[in-house]
Amino acid sequence: MEEASTGSDSDYSRCWISWFLSSKGNEYFCEVDEDFILDRFNLTGLNSEVANYSQALDLITDSLDDDIQDELRGSLDVQARLLYGLIHARWIVTARGLTKMLDKYKRADFGRCPRVLCASQPLLPVGLTDIPYEKSVKLFCGRCEDLYSPKSSRHGSIDGAYFGTTFPHLLYLVYPTLIPAKDGDNPTAVVSKDGATGDARARRRVKDEPEVAVAAEGGGEGINTASVAIKAERYRPRIYGFQVNEIAKLQRWQEAVRDRQIARLEALEAKTP
Repeated sequence: MEEASTGSDSDYSRCWISWFLSSKGNEYFCEVDEDFILDRFNLTGLNSEVANYSQALDLITDSLDDDIQDELRGSLDVQARLLYGLIHARWIVTARGLTKMLDKYKRADFGRCPRVLCASQPLLPVGLTDIPYEKSVKLFCGRCEDLYSPKSSRHGSIDGAYFGTTFPHLLYLVYPTLIPAKDGDNPTAVVSKDGATGDARARRRVKDEPEVAVAAEGGGEGINTASVAIKAERYRPRIYGFQVNEIAKLQRWQEAVRDRQIARLEALEAKTP
């Protein structure tokens, strides 16, 4: 889980949320409005997820009795972090929560995509599961639609359930103008005199060229390319468990192309002595 190494005891006792957000490693989080936390409807079901739920909630809202705080501060702090993280995952998919995270996205607070062709596209945090203590947070690039691990070990230890599986895809659904252009629309792509980009020319060249052997001379011997392609995993964006329609259609088309390519590779490998 994320560490908290800054903030004095006086800051801690004055406002727990401010102390938590100012702690190193918690830069991905935004501030949850107090009225959202105090509305028990928004916290439905969390009492079964968090031990000492009532006291952890009192600690977050700065209403915990001082005597109890001295006795259980260590264990309650862990539970308060868990509770705030789970509340945070619900908050950032509300209208106000999306607005706050949008500001962080525009400042690239979550980092930028390391892929060269993504042209430093800002990233968004996402969880691989909504269940706590299973997977750490990952960063989603809306351009290449792939996942990356945070560069900082502090950020890499944050539980992915604190952001959930829905957030980045709902943000793009609510703010469609933020959806970045894909590789084919890359403004930095080299355009030839006939108006075709380098990627388009490469695809056309591959289509026109005759089939070649799978394994090039000097490397690749003994590797079953088709089996490697079958095992390749891909990330599937989901909103509340359902695949995003347009992305799902695109992925079905991509998988059909991949299946045809795998069949071609298997046929070539079968011919190889």
